[in-house]
Amino acid sequence: MLTGEIRNKVDKIWTDMWAGGISNPLTVIEQLTYLMFIRSLDEKELENESFEALSGQTMPKIFPQDEIGQSMRWSKFKTKDSREIYDIVGTKVFPFIKGMNGENTTAFSRYMQDAMFLIPTPQVLQKIITGLDELYEHDIKDLDMQGDLYEYMLGKLATAGQNGQFRTPKHIRDMMVRLLAPTPKDKICDPACGTAGFLVSSAEYIREHFEAEMTGEQWEDFAGDMFTGFDTDRTMLRLSAMNLMLHSITKPHIDYVDSVSKQNGVSSTYDIILANPPFTGTVDAESINDNLKVVCDTKKTELLFVALFLRMLRKGGRCSCIVPDGVLFGTTKAHKALRKELVENHMLQAVISMPSGVFKPYAGVSTAILVFTKTGAGGTDKVWFYDMKADGFSLDDKRSAIEANDIPDIIARFHDLESEADRKPTEQSFFVGKSAIEENGYDLSINRYKEVVHEKVEYDPPKVIMERLDKLSLDIASKMEELRGLIGG
Repeated sequence: MLTGEIRNKVDKIWTDMWAGGISNPLTVIEQLTYLMFIRSLDEKELENESFEALSGQTMPKIFPQDEIGQSMRWSKFKTKDSREIYDIVGTKVFPFIKGMNGENTTAFSRYMQDAMFLIPTPQVLQKIITGLDELYEHDIKDLDMQGDLYEYMLGKLATAGQNGQFRTPKHIRDMMVRLLAPTPKDKICDPACGTAGFLVSSAEYIREHFEAEMTGEQWEDFAGDMFTGFDTDRTMLRLSAMNLMLHSITKPHIDYVDSVSKQNGVSSTYDIILANPPFTGTVDAESINDNLKVVCDTKKTELLFVALFLRMLRKGGRCSCIVPDGVLFGTTKAHKALRKELVENHMLQAVISMPSGVFKPYAGVSTAILVFTKTGAGGTDKVWFYDMKADGFSLDDKRSAIEANDIPDIIARFHDLESEADRKPTEQSFFVGKSAIEENGYDLSINRYKEVVHEKVEYDPPKVIMERLDKLSLDIASKMEELRGLIGG
């Protein structure tokens, strides 16, 4: 975990960039990402040179071996005059990394072609390089910490995009991953990946639970084929590729794809889908893939994405996704058709209602988590509902840490659903039978089934209350007399 001191150092770099005129948090992270990548290339080259010297085995070179090529290395330019650094990075290193889209490079380099170097002055660049170097040399001990550092920076993205996408808080992602408990055998996908948070959380879970027993083949899968992400924002693709790279996933399938369009024909492929798809806006009816319209004929992205998850999962594949509350109780034909599809043709396991402050300061929208398995042959007997009231943070814009936290309880109960059978609708979690859901037009809102117990309040008879008021009046009068005597004295 990052210490307060490391966070202060990151904040200092951030402030230097802000003061230099880069005010958009996304641009700040992008520019820092490029510099982290440039530094990582030199680190890799230094490792290769060290191995070559020890083994005598010739290693492939990243940088050209001539004078210009060597001058582009972080270790060579970082101590030079600020104007010289600025010239080298802007006119040599940047064009070099933009052209690195070769066969053996990382997913990150694939999305570099339209990247722009936007650091305004030599002084700002030098401050950033010095700050990053200090972090890496004195504070960042391993890849895990590099990942934490990047996660901390991504946490500063407090602005939602035009399509309604916003970053899912890490503790919510981790909870969703723990509900599905992925294994090294699973192929995992997020069709609206943003900064790849769900894929990173899945990778962390797999390493935490299976690291000691994974085979060489599984580690190879872990570095690439196990993880897939789609997005339509190239900046997000760069950030997600970098995020995954810092978590040892060097060759993920991170692709520029409009997931709900005809461009995406993927079906019956993944074992696990984890996602927080865009909630707002509609898509062009002409571009929507026809097989999604069969499930729910709509232009609403939040409905189309759930239909897409069903299509992209293999039979037996599982999904944990976030949806706005409207998906649960919306009355349009498309809303009802989608819910009926989940309940009748697949296995809907859980609806976890979340408090509306979970996504603050980005948005105050009320959301829920759906957990389901693709069967194509039904299987929903009863659905488990949980009313999450607290997630370990205050539900205002500050989101300060608090003690109240339902997440451990949710995970424990979900993995022991047999013990939930006798819980009543008056409790925080309970089962609702399929027939009751069907009778309610497939409404999946927890408030439709939850029963509130009103506590009976016993009041004293009016005569007793009046006597109490009389006594209070006498007490006040005597105290007033006492006060007058004091003032008069």
